[in-house]
Formats: sequence, C-alpha cells, structure tokens
Amino acid sequence: MGRTLRNVDVWVFAQNVATLAALVLGPVVPGHPWHWSGPVLGVVLVLIGAAFGLAGVRALGRNRTPHPKPIEGAQLVTSGVYSLVRHPLYTSLMALALGWSLLWSSWPALAAALGLTGLLEAKARLEERWLRETFPDYPAYACRVRRFVPWLF
Repeated sequence: MGRTLRNVDVWVFAQNVATLAALVLGPVVPGHPWHWSGPVLGVVLVLIGAAFGLAGVRALGRNRTPHPKPIEGAQLVTSGVYSLVRHPLYTSLMALALGWSLLWSSWPALAAALGLTGLLEAKARLEERWLRETFPDYPAYACRVRRFVPWLF
C-alpha cells in the first residue's frame, strides 16, 4: 500500500517538533513569575502526564506505534488507562507540555503546548478513522470513553 501525506512520518515529525518546542521554550524563555498556583498546577500536570504516559505504554504493549495507523495484527486495547481515555499517550504529552509551561511561567512554552494539543487532536481524529476501519468494536468504545480527559473531553 502506498503512503499518503496522512500516514507518513509527517505526523510523527510534527508531533516531535511541537513537543520539543514546548519543553525547550519553558526554561529558555521563562516569563515573569505567575501566581504561586501556576508552578504548583504545573507540577501536578507533569505528574499526571507522566502517570498517563507510563500507564499507556504499559497497557498498549506491543500494539504501540508512533504512527496514527494501527500496526498490522494489532489488538484493540480498552482496559487499564484505556478504560479512562482513548488516547492516554496524547493526554500524557499534552499534560506534560502544559504543566512544563506553567512550571516555568513561560508564555512561549504555553503557546507551543497549545499548538501541540491542536496537532494531537488532529492526529487522534485521523487515527480514529483507521481504528474504526480496523476494529468493529471501536465505535461503541468511542461512545463510552472520552478522547483525552476522563469524563470530560
């Protein structure tokens, strides 16, 4: 099967660039200190992001791929952290980037984190089209479980 712009490494490259920008811009271009709650919330989000990332990698196992298209022979994982959100690895990246920007009180890092969130939202929508094609149970699962934030979004 030929590669199209939708399934080539462009998604992975863009995700990596946005993640790197969000992480690097924090300490490099810090802002003026925000209210004390900014860094506190930042630490909480970094810890949540780390927990979602570790749980997602563990639950997904050998089904994991950086590409939006599922690998051949993959199984639909709906247990563990996948019973809370459909894309815990994306949730992890978003929480880590947002938390990092708050930790450093960095407006440029916050902008990069929001850009990363938009990119991951688009990547998730594309991935979900392929998941629906690959797994007949995916539409019912998607109705039960939120995309990124348990019970909210």
